[in-house]
Amino acid sequence: MEIVEITGNSEIAPNAYVIEFKRIFNFQAGQVASLSINGHEPRMYSIASGNNEETIKILYDIKPEGELTPLLKNLKNGDSIKVSGPIGKFLGDDNPGFWIANGTGIAPFYSMFRSGLADGKTLIHGGRNRNSFYFQDEFAPYFKDRYIRCASQDKGPGLFSGRLTNYIREQNNLPTNQKYYLCGSPEMVVEVRDILISKHIPFGNIIAEIYF
Repeated sequence: MEIVEITGNSEIAPNAYVIEFKRIFNFQAGQVASLSINGHEPRMYSIASGNNEETIKILYDIKPEGELTPLLKNLKNGDSIKVSGPIGKFLGDDNPGFWIANGTGIAPFYSMFRSGLADGKTLIHGGRNRNSFYFQDEFAPYFKDRYIRCASQDKGPGLFSGRLTNYIREQNNLPTNQKYYLCGSPEMVVEVRDILISKHIPFGNIIAEIYF
């Protein structure tokens, strides 16, 4: 692992942060990097920046029971962290398709978005409330009606009131010749995969990345 200096660590929504450091390796949108601090076991996080940007950004949320994220939260500019990467094959392309994410599972899609791979994509974004849709200020004007925010505990203009699995279950004309990229909790990924298969989406067109 390589030691890097933190150049930014900001809260972008309640309990959600983006940590930033100078890019020390090239990567493809959708890949992950490993972070470690103070000798803790490294954890993998999706890179949340474009592949031509000068810095690497990592989106994380605070898990009170976690060993690493409470420490990450306290890092300041100039502090050091150990980084390695990139690895992973959850890679986007520039063909039409669907990006489906909940929680910090939005990170690889933000990287793809910032890397110029969003043309023709539909983004289905799940969260608890209006504050849960990380990077929505950039997504909304670009995707317009192809950006569906599914709020499980909120309602209001621009929101689908319910879980993203409910939204997908209600869709009756999903194209079978496009790829469906899923990233988020294991429960969401498995449930969405099963719904898509029930709607005759070929298994080979479903690409998944699970966050634990």
